[in-house]
Amino acid sequence: MATMYLENRQMAEDFVRGCTFMGTGGGGLPANGLDSLMSEIEKGTKVGWIDADDIPDEATTACPFLMGSIAPHTPEIEAEMTDFGYVNPNYSEKEMLAKAIEYLGKFCGTKIDAVVPIELGGANTPGGVTAGIVSGAVCVDGDYTGRAIPEIQQTTPYLHGKTLWPVASVDAYNDISYIEKAKNYRIVERLGKKIAESAYGLVGQAGFIMSGKEMRECINKGTLSTCYNIGKMIREAREGGQDPVKSVLKELDGYLLATGTVSNKETWDDGYYYGYHTIEGTGVDAGNTFKIFFKNENHVMWKNEKPYVSSPDIITVVDAKTGGPYANPILKVGDEVCVIGLKANPVFRSEKGVAILGPRYFKFDFDYVPIEETVK
Repeated sequence: MATMYLENRQMAEDFVRGCTFMGTGGGGLPANGLDSLMSEIEKGTKVGWIDADDIPDEATTACPFLMGSIAPHTPEIEAEMTDFGYVNPNYSEKEMLAKAIEYLGKFCGTKIDAVVPIELGGANTPGGVTAGIVSGAVCVDGDYTGRAIPEIQQTTPYLHGKTLWPVASVDAYNDISYIEKAKNYRIVERLGKKIAESAYGLVGQAGFIMSGKEMRECINKGTLSTCYNIGKMIREAREGGQDPVKSVLKELDGYLLATGTVSNKETWDDGYYYGYHTIEGTGVDAGNTFKIFFKNENHVMWKNEKPYVSSPDIITVVDAKTGGPYANPILKVGDEVCVIGLKANPVFRSEKGVAILGPRYFKFDFDYVPIEETVK
């Protein structure tokens, strides 16, 4: 049985760093992901994952995920929350997810044996790992996206024709709800967002009930171990006096899309955390201007006002010196950054995959072009 455990803070930090890198700006705040892990590691809980092939065919698997926006609360929103009595949360992100797994099992009349994180991201992945363990399940080494995504249909179970519902939802104030059935994935997303908006942020949800056999048809195997290795590689490059950005590019066969300084940030919140980051090129990119659109995650990048790289390929912004990846709410004007691109999971480069994650899905009037064709 291929099993890995995160035994201490350094290992947890490496894992969160790698998850944040693959989260391409989204996937939640890394500080919350680290809190989820350390709250269990410090208790002596064995926090880790096992190989997908070690899950029995007849096992019951589920997928926990955070739904909602990670946009910061304004003073006006905080005042409104107080009016509704939302002042002292009952649950952390990890606890919301664990409760969602528990209530999904109760709703379906079954025990959840194993969980699969929905995506790779600084909070969503560590939260899913720890929530599964807290709920008495094992976590599988893999995910259903290979990156972070804003909408529930942008996942491999959707591409493989699997059913998402029922979905259990638990917010930080112990409000519990279920989506028993829905017209399609997009309606589940819409309903889930409304639940999250009512909770003024994120809610823990769980769905995608599948057998072990069905799970293996959909899972991107080994991605949790990959995230750990990426995070460890970035740290070790720094400690060894090497350039962590160059190390990542070499090891992941990546593309250096831009080097520069964040010169402008425009954001808005409409159920998702939307915005644009503008980067003025420096060094080899002096004289170039880059712009990145994000809907939770980075999805479209322009170079000198011309389309450059887009989802489903991965666009990740990192600190130019440390190689540390940025979640979009943390990135700010003045930060000196490098932008790294990676090829997408092949399944999302299919016609069906591009239809749900390419630039036209985000209402941009141009087609997806693979990163290796645009970056020579």
